[in-house]
Amino acid sequence: MINLVLFGPPGAGKGTQSDMIKEKYELLHLSTGDLLRGEIKAGTPLGIKAKELMDQGQLVPDEVVIGMIDSKIKANKSGNGFIFDGFPRTVAQAEALDQLMASNDISVSGMVALDVDEEELTKRILKRGETSGRTDDRNEDLIRARVKEYENKTAPVANFYDAQSKLKSISGVGSIEEIFGNLCTAVDSL
Repeated sequence: MINLVLFGPPGAGKGTQSDMIKEKYELLHLSTGDLLRGEIKAGTPLGIKAKELMDQGQLVPDEVVIGMIDSKIKANKSGNGFIFDGFPRTVAQAEALDQLMASNDISVSGMVALDVDEEELTKRILKRGETSGRTDDRNEDLIRARVKEYENKTAPVANFYDAQSKLKSISGVGSIEEIFGNLCTAVDSL
């Protein structure tokens, strides 16, 4: 079983690469963004609160995200594993994920981090905003706030997995195929 954390700032290509990794390794894709957007679309109380926070470039509370992930893991224990996209975003979430995985008799196999500079990220997200329908993808100030939030709160998660010898960093710049090839090399080395 492979349980992979795909890591990187907003716009690094996690969603695009997750789809390809999911298919190649037959993993269940757990995207907290997709889970939250589903709640927003359904108009649930969680979705309404999440939308308010996301529109301000802020993170959704840990206990909400952990609960959604636990439900998905429990419902899909017989698969080849999971790919976590957009989670964990804080060291506290990484610790909670490790505990959650252990309580389900599994563990995180490793983290693959996509490295992309801020200017490239901003350009990509603005372009994505032309078709995504997401208001937070069309406002450069919000995009930069999201990148800063990532740098301040999320980037330290890489150190958490590095301390466990589970971190592989690769460049997130290049063709989709080149990045995917490098990701597969990293996944295979776990």
